[in-house]
Amino acid sequence: MASFVERFNLWSEDQQRQADELAARFAAGGVDTVRFAWPDQHGILRGKTLVAAAAGAALRNGVNLTSTLLAKDTSHKTVFPVFSSNGGFAIPGLQGGADVTLVADPSTFCMLPWAPRTGWILCDAYMSDGTPCPFGTRQILQRAIRELDTLGLDFIAGLEVEFHVFRLDDARMGLEDSGQPGEPPRVSLLTHGHQYLTELRYDRVDDLMQLLRTQLLALGLPLHSLEIEFGPSQFELVFGPTRGLAPADTMVLLRSAIKQICLRHGYHATFMCRPRIPNVMSSGWHLHQSLCRKDNGANAFMPDTDEHPLSPCGMHYLAGLKQHARGAALFASPSVNGFRRYRPFSLAPDRAIWARDNRGAMLRVLGGQGQNASRIENRVGEPTANPYLYLAAQIFSGLDGIARQLDPGPSADAPYETAAENLPRSLPEAMAALRQDTVLTQQIGPAFIDYYCHIKQAELDRFNLEVSEWEQREYFDMF
Repeated sequence: MASFVERFNLWSEDQQRQADELAARFAAGGVDTVRFAWPDQHGILRGKTLVAAAAGAALRNGVNLTSTLLAKDTSHKTVFPVFSSNGGFAIPGLQGGADVTLVADPSTFCMLPWAPRTGWILCDAYMSDGTPCPFGTRQILQRAIRELDTLGLDFIAGLEVEFHVFRLDDARMGLEDSGQPGEPPRVSLLTHGHQYLTELRYDRVDDLMQLLRTQLLALGLPLHSLEIEFGPSQFELVFGPTRGLAPADTMVLLRSAIKQICLRHGYHATFMCRPRIPNVMSSGWHLHQSLCRKDNGANAFMPDTDEHPLSPCGMHYLAGLKQHARGAALFASPSVNGFRRYRPFSLAPDRAIWARDNRGAMLRVLGGQGQNASRIENRVGEPTANPYLYLAAQIFSGLDGIARQLDPGPSADAPYETAAENLPRSLPEAMAALRQDTVLTQQIGPAFIDYYCHIKQAELDRFNLEVSEWEQREYFDMF
């Protein structure tokens, strides 16, 4: 009897060969369990762990998960009426908590160095008829990459990821701490901050840095550097350029890996943009991106002359990113907390502009004649972003700029003084801007935009019901 993968022809020849090799490896021993991982709508990894004897068959038959996972917000609350008609999604096949099938991408398999004899493999979600799950975000990025492929281009991206690591003092695992979400842990600092890139601060946390270095390199991630960032207990990792899906796959794996590695060694890692600690500095995710030509591997952004920092293709792509900056903001910064980062004179952008090698601009352009690394650094993102949605929105925006041959205008050498469209200042403003962006709505899909905004609205509604410490401090004694 044909497997799920065979019935619907879901793998390439390379993936078929890789799956054969993995199945033989599982049968031979050396692997006890395999985690079949799927990035959900938030870019959080979910899935099931199978023993090796079952994992070989699951490669081709898939692993079933309840579709109710698609209905979760960031507190893991179900925000759709999953037992109504079509599961509350208006999508046939999702009624009553019906299953979706996770199909592994054999090219992503790796062994987890911190979990003995444990393998890990990334999956895509499919409906029972073999069609891609309409809310599978990895498949949205795959569509964007296929559009580039028709132009003979590859997407190239490198990652700069900021995050915080604290010493874990109390995991808050008492019965009274449970909930959705549970109580966050109590933590203390590893560094006082505000000694950016100092060697003394780095040496003080060398044990942590070496732990992350060895484990991330053992995963095969393209780690380039480890850095002390400006804020208290804040760090940055830089990863070399990869192509296609690989940058997004790297991001979901490294976030999960860092949190797991740190917890096993008495630390708490968070990718929350702006934790509530004194003297905090926001964490960003800076995305370096370019396109290369599939026929000869040349950087399609490298200019032939010194007239512009990028080629005509690169300048049009840049203009597309600028044109759709407001619409794409929700995918770059999808949390209530993330919009607290957009402020002037903070090394974070507050408006949709570009500039040559200026870290105050949203789009920092690095390039010139003869510079093989000519690229655009988008500084808009926060590290909680779902990487598949963030990168897909970038590609679709850039492609629109190329298709319409848009002009980005002059470099903004005074980025916090140049008149330009402001980036959204809040989650509801970002949702409204996305809905008004007809290009991104059409490319990503109106049904997905409705679905995603519904989840974000549910988070916002919960936020608005809470009484903040600011309100308590401001009004409790005054009135």
